[in-house]
Amino acid sequence: MPWTLVDQEAHGDEAGALLGFLDAQRVAIRRTLHGLTDEQAGTKPSASELSLAGLLKHVAEVEQSWVEDAKGVPHAIQRDTTNWHLSFELEGDQTVAWVLDFWDDVAAETEKFIRSLTDLDGTFPLPPAPWFPPQSVRSVRFMLLTLIQEMARHAGHADVIRESLDGATAYDLMAHTG
Repeated sequence: MPWTLVDQEAHGDEAGALLGFLDAQRVAIRRTLHGLTDEQAGTKPSASELSLAGLLKHVAEVEQSWVEDAKGVPHAIQRDTTNWHLSFELEGDQTVAWVLDFWDDVAAETEKFIRSLTDLDGTFPLPPAPWFPPQSVRSVRFMLLTLIQEMARHAGHADVIRESLDGATAYDLMAHTG
């Protein structure tokens, strides 16, 4: 069975350590989609409204929006209470492969942005949203930790959904995906 332990960062490379843990959680989510069709990935096998395809799209959009906030640029995808549910659904001609490619681009931009910083102490304001306290400011470090937490929470959801679909566990999937 392949290792699941995150690689050790270079001494003193806090950004590298946090990016490593973030990537490990991304891989855990991606792994749950291994061998599934788009139709299977869109299935909602429990009382929850979550599907693997929806979780995938959601985590990609969340990561993108946090990095956009940290960079101080407008969100490429505008979400509010009227369309938040669309972050959990494939729309139009979107496919799992399309969302995986989108997420690859988002992840590359996250790494590029983080690696461009001299440290993780810089702060940025959070946009007005019902899920953020008013006039909040967060550090880039906090953003990375939040993304790790977000990915880990949804990786757990994804494991349960996948096992509900066909009985495949994370360990089964690790053995097949390396």
